[in-house]
Amino acid sequence: MSVTDLPRFDMVHPESLEALCTLIHEEKERPGGVAMLAGGTDLMVEIAQTGSRSGPLPLVVDISRMAPLRGISFDAGRLRIGAATTYLEIERSGLVQQHAPLLCRMGQDVGGPTIQARGTLGGNLATSSPAADGVAAIAAYDPVIVLRSVRGERQLPLAELQTGYKQSSRAVDEVIVAVECDPPPVGSPWIWRKVGTRLAQAISKVAMGGVAVVDEGRISRFGLALASVAPVTCLMSATRAYVLENELSAVSTAGLDAAVERDVAPIDDIRSTRDYRVHCSRAVVRAFLRQLGASV
Repeated sequence: MSVTDLPRFDMVHPESLEALCTLIHEEKERPGGVAMLAGGTDLMVEIAQTGSRSGPLPLVVDISRMAPLRGISFDAGRLRIGAATTYLEIERSGLVQQHAPLLCRMGQDVGGPTIQARGTLGGNLATSSPAADGVAAIAAYDPVIVLRSVRGERQLPLAELQTGYKQSSRAVDEVIVAVECDPPPVGSPWIWRKVGTRLAQAISKVAMGGVAVVDEGRISRFGLALASVAPVTCLMSATRAYVLENELSAVSTAGLDAAVERDVAPIDDIRSTRDYRVHCSRAVVRAFLRQLGASV
């Protein structure tokens, strides 16, 4: 498909966050809907796959250059990443490298250089794909998602945003403004693992982000999330509970594997099989626990 084959969309460029919220609220009943364009790494694929689709086209709202949706800050122990901040900007950020290095490492693997330069964390959250590397990585930090509409601002834990496969609790007239989290102390252990056919150039078979705080042989904070193993980004609640309830010396391979298997619910698809994904899930979680000092 060439550019000339693409459908002709109406496109607007709001000048402020308030104008954006008003626009998407007023257009929420529009035939064809509203499509917010940040990096376009999901939207353009959808357009290419559907071709010259029949029926009304969405209104495309370009939010890629909106200052309130961009940038990275750290204040009073809280890291804030604007929803339209690109993965390349995250990867190169000194603040992220200091306080959440897992995100920098993930940024090197989330597609090739073109995707890294265009793709955004907010975009991945909005599309709610269970295979999104960026969501699995930030999920390890137990973030809150900042949403804005004409009704005001609200914050949602990631677990409450994800409601099903490519579904979320975000209202049709809400925009994701930022992602915020409270990272562990600087220097705390972390891990990023991506299992894929060509690493950065392929969607993950399994991807995992993890962070931890270890105090005298016991884990006092344990963040863990896996991509491509469930209908949503898997927050690994059973595995987290098992690890936090036991001293590191008491964590067993059998107990850990059983917890992982209670959490994940992978499927067979074109990229991998259910059995292989279960095997990989157990393996990457064990690798992190070994890094933390467990004998598994």
